[in-house]
Amino acid sequence: MKFQVKVVGHGPEALSFLDDPDNKFFILFNEDAPQELADISVLHTKSEIWGDPMVGDTMKIAGKEFVITAVGIEAPYTLREMGHCTVNFAGGSEAALPGCIMLEGCDVITEEDLKEGAEICIF
Repeated sequence: MKFQVKVVGHGPEALSFLDDPDNKFFILFNEDAPQELADISVLHTKSEIWGDPMVGDTMKIAGKEFVITAVGIEAPYTLREMGHCTVNFAGGSEAALPGCIMLEGCDVITEEDLKEGAEICIF
């Protein structure tokens, strides 16, 4: 296990990005994120990072598994320091932004998946 947290809530605009048919994503932050960032983020418990996310790792969100296809250059640092990254479901071999973790998989993440208590982990 490299990363393991539980969702504690989300801001009012955090899940709107999941509806975009061309660019589905959500933003993760530790539960103590500043309010302006909390409004657009899925908030989670703080966690130690036991290893940087890498291409080929698995990210599990509420029991649904996705393969990491790219990791932005800033994502390991921001995940470690602030519990922050953008989780993007577009796949591909290059990160959309420096703070993105790109995922590929058959499942679709819904609002129900990101409810309080849902587990997010990387292994």
